[in-house]
Amino acid sequence: MCGIAGMLGSDIDFRNEKEMIWKISNTLKMRGPDTRGEYITRSVALIHRRLSIIDPANGKQPMRFGKYIIVYNGEIYNTNELRQELRFHGYIFDTTCDTEVVLKSYHLWQEHCAEKLNGIFAFAIYNIDTEEVFLCRDRIGVKPLFYSNKNGIFAFASRTDSLLEVKGVEPVCDEDGLNEIFMLGPAKTPGKTVYRDIEEVKPGEYLYYHKGKITKKTYWSLKADEFTDNQSQACDKVHYLVTDAIKRQLVSDVPVCTFLSGGLDSSIISKIASDYMKESGRKLCTYSVDYDDNDKYFEASLFQPNKDSDYIDLIADHIGSQHRNVVLNNTAVADALVESTFARGCPGFTDIDSSLLLFCKEIVKNF
Repeated sequence: MCGIAGMLGSDIDFRNEKEMIWKISNTLKMRGPDTRGEYITRSVALIHRRLSIIDPANGKQPMRFGKYIIVYNGEIYNTNELRQELRFHGYIFDTTCDTEVVLKSYHLWQEHCAEKLNGIFAFAIYNIDTEEVFLCRDRIGVKPLFYSNKNGIFAFASRTDSLLEVKGVEPVCDEDGLNEIFMLGPAKTPGKTVYRDIEEVKPGEYLYYHKGKITKKTYWSLKADEFTDNQSQACDKVHYLVTDAIKRQLVSDVPVCTFLSGGLDSSIISKIASDYMKESGRKLCTYSVDYDDNDKYFEASLFQPNKDSDYIDLIADHIGSQHRNVVLNNTAVADALVESTFARGCPGFTDIDSSLLLFCKEIVKNF
């Protein structure tokens, strides 16, 4: 997870806006605590905060190649395949990070590079010659990307809080914003935020900004095709796709772990991850979460006939993981609701966000 931001404007000199740029960068620190980088000229400011996953020693951003400069947040799971294809076209690589692959993919294929990327991502590429910026977001919107266009400044960022530091962008919640908070529960309307002045790059969408004009295009959308496979074919395809997706996401130059709730999804992920890591002599760490007095107050129901812990122990023993259980205090979970709201940038749904925040804080102590 990294944090990106940027601003373009013709009526402002960003070289004289160091305080605003510092404030924007500081809002992204929680997303990228390892390194900080900026590219600043009179008409543009690009900001990056990095959490190093692949090639920590290299891959610093903003990264430049020719007339293009990128700030990128994400993970590309077909990096090796794309790198080989680009080498066939004559490209040479100085790092092993996926940032360089994305940048040179855009250099060759322009906006069509989005269709080639298998992963989760949000990035911006600035053209020094034309002063145009290209924003792109992954197909299902795992990585956040917001933007504003007000008072002659086009700005983008990984967090809405970052855009609230841009001159002229106001923390005003209008009727549409209130609808997002109170009427849709945990869901949201693609492209919308709770703030009047801030929009979202939709999942599967890219946009160009050039001299005050925004051009958007959807490069991917979910399609429902006719199902023609028999049961055996369907099982084989699902097994391959799930296994391939999990293994691709285990590529890392830093330690990895999985969340294990005892449910089907996390159990399958942890089993495949554990088997994959055993091939190289490594042992998977798994983590689960529980709450004070859960054993005391748990009541079986049709929705949940057994405690999660019953299945967590079975799966952890079966896959041979190094398992740790994190027990959260209920009062602490309630107290963390405010902090989790600030971290998310808007109100969440019940105590899911605060529980996840405290859970991850405990996990990171072991990394």
